[in-house]
Amino acid sequence: MAVFGVDYAWGRPGTDALRRAGAKFACRYLSHDTTGKNLTRAEAEELSGAGIWLVVVWESGASRALDGRDAGKADAEDAAAQAASLGMPSDRPIYFAVDFDASAAQQSAINAYLDGAASVLGRDRVGLYAGYGPIDRAFDAGKIAYGWQTYAWSDGRWDSRAQLQQYSNDHEINGVGVDYDRAMDSDYGQWRVGVSPEGDDMPEYVSVGTETAQELAPKAWTNVSWHIDYSDTLHQHNDEGGPSVLNGSARYALSAAVQISGVPAGTLIQARVVEVEDADTSKFEAGPVQDFVSVGEETNILYGLAADTVRDDHRVRFQVVQHGDAAATLTGGSAKVFFWR
Repeated sequence: MAVFGVDYAWGRPGTDALRRAGAKFACRYLSHDTTGKNLTRAEAEELSGAGIWLVVVWESGASRALDGRDAGKADAEDAAAQAASLGMPSDRPIYFAVDFDASAAQQSAINAYLDGAASVLGRDRVGLYAGYGPIDRAFDAGKIAYGWQTYAWSDGRWDSRAQLQQYSNDHEINGVGVDYDRAMDSDYGQWRVGVSPEGDDMPEYVSVGTETAQELAPKAWTNVSWHIDYSDTLHQHNDEGGPSVLNGSARYALSAAVQISGVPAGTLIQARVVEVEDADTSKFEAGPVQDFVSVGEETNILYGLAADTVRDDHRVRFQVVQHGDAAATLTGGSAKVFFWR
């Protein structure tokens, strides 16, 4: 479902490398650092000119938020001034980092810090970067409008309200260390120099799921059918209960998570997208294949396609194949597709 992006600190991968990697946005720092960690105006203009969206996070210390309201107010004032100097529009949010495993007992101090930030920016511009616990508690308390959740300190749980997820660390693009992120909402705080997203810049999305068991014959690609529409404002999943999740033409990014049972441990499972012709769905073009290995009992797989384009008169579908010797069962799953026209 997700739109793919990255975050990084002192290194600079460069716009060409970011685009080759499929990154649609870059999350960058604001802080008191003077050694090159922060986003600069020249970098913001370069990324904007290359069509890469920007997201900013303030971090003056991993546990700074424990200093409460006055600290949040001071940090927000400094962050707002830095962001303005970079060309960030005044309606865009700033994330504030809680970069440690904060406990429930520490949430009152964190909430006070966020109150201080809101007194400067307004509540609708306050975001939080943190693990599951602080994000969940801050949303519940109405302290943030935006959440950027890291998989660290999250024990495999994701808060569905968080617009951004940092889902994997310690990668490299063009020799620079980066973390992988995905946007889970059309508005995740992105901007370009002097530009807020609107109209065609804000992708539409389809969110579907299934809880209906589906047979997976051995060694045969099988279309996954979706029986639940969570969101489909433009009626892209118009064959309700069927496999098509997007009608061309469109640019899109897709992610799908499904659960499969009955495949012996160690068996290869593969997933891909296909773009089938409207007039004859037996004719198709296959997208990249991703490999997974069954862990036994039930295997969860997560397929992601950062960027592709489906032509007019074609539909996007998701397929899986299991290479066992007997039939297996897809027991459930979900998929999300962001698309632009």
